[in-house]
Amino acid sequence: MWHEPRVADPPRRVWRDWALLSVLAPAAVVEIVVRSDIVWPPFSLGLTLAMLPMLLWRRTHPLLATAGVFGTISVVNIVTVIAGVGSVGLYTLAAMLILPYALFRWGSGREAAIGLAFMAAAFVTGSIVDSTSIGDVIGGAIVILFPAELGAVVRYQANLRQQAIEQARSSTREQLARELHDSVAHHVSAIAIQAQGGRAAAAADPEKAVDVLGVIEEEAARALAEMRNMVGALRDDEKVDFAPQPGVTDIERLAELDLGGNGTAPRIEVELQGNLFALQPSVDTALYRLAQESITNALRHARNASRVLVRVVGEEDSIALTVEDDGVHNPPPVTTSGFGLVGMAERAKLLGGTLDAGPRQGRGWTVNAVLPRKGSPA
Repeated sequence: MWHEPRVADPPRRVWRDWALLSVLAPAAVVEIVVRSDIVWPPFSLGLTLAMLPMLLWRRTHPLLATAGVFGTISVVNIVTVIAGVGSVGLYTLAAMLILPYALFRWGSGREAAIGLAFMAAAFVTGSIVDSTSIGDVIGGAIVILFPAELGAVVRYQANLRQQAIEQARSSTREQLARELHDSVAHHVSAIAIQAQGGRAAAAADPEKAVDVLGVIEEEAARALAEMRNMVGALRDDEKVDFAPQPGVTDIERLAELDLGGNGTAPRIEVELQGNLFALQPSVDTALYRLAQESITNALRHARNASRVLVRVVGEEDSIALTVEDDGVHNPPPVTTSGFGLVGMAERAKLLGGTLDAGPRQGRGWTVNAVLPRKGSPA
């Protein structure tokens, strides 16, 4: 549960934290002016203003922020008990309940345990200062532990989501490895067969030519065996299919299929333009898979769509794929939440290309992918 890596805060979050401080600091000043029951007003204000900046570190250093705030509160509570005065805390300090959430959201398991001890110390000493009843103690415990539980739940969901994304990427890599294997194995098998025929035909030629053909046959067979062993663990079945994988020329056949599964899908139009020949097998297959996945997503998620347009344009060094629909996406899907889009982007990235998906102006959804003709790895 505690394996989610801690990353640096994006600027948007940093400015959000500063905005929170800009509200809390004036609120503390106003509270000092309005309230007349505060025992040590200057001390209470200074204490509050000194602890508020700890909120800036709650994501990057959750234990430091939690220990600093709740440890200070514990010390102050002990001092007030010894001095025989009431609580000197301000209501503004209630904002520190964000820290238990941050501790269990971004801290490690060890940090959470240590921070929980600091929170417990502050809670116990505070209960002594306020002479609270059993009911108030239970209510206070619920109030302080609820943000911690919420942080743990959010962390757990984030971990599950990250695992799902990694699984989608891994699945895409596995499928790409299979397709690469099938394509290479098909051509290597042809080389082995040609080498066998060449050696038979060269029986009357010099012995050196026969030896060279024998080496070609041996190396081709060895490469095929090594390829099978290398990706054998990636397959659910042990049988290798040497049939060629689908490519760009097969995209037109997608227009004849009911990929949406409802029998009333919008029409699919396919436009193939430019030089789409002599593509690397991996790129050829990837374009087909990207088009297939994009069409499937459009048929499943685009309401009231009448058309899905697939356009493939072959340029000198790259191939551009565009899939767009005219349906209503409400709420619109987003790249970060669609694991299918994650897998598609991963496939494009592995081949040195790019993939972007987003809403069209007005209505509809568009997927744009650009792959290099040579399929250079990213």
